[in-house]
Amino acid sequence: MNNVAEIGDTAGRIWNYLNAHGKSSVSAVEKAAKAPKRQVHMALGWLAREDKIELLEESRGLYVSLKGG
Repeated sequence: MNNVAEIGDTAGRIWNYLNAHGKSSVSAVEKAAKAPKRQVHMALGWLAREDKIELLEESRGLYVSLKGG
């Protein structure tokens, strides 16, 4: 199981990626995070809980973006 610091680091990498690239598919975020898929999903949950991201279900899949971005 991942520890909280690793999940937090992954959340930071995801935030930086979204800040630079804007709305992205969850699969693109998974690749960019360079972390195990499960850890990426935990980090996305972390960011969602902190109200920093929006998850958007579209016809082509699930997308994520920073709030207000």
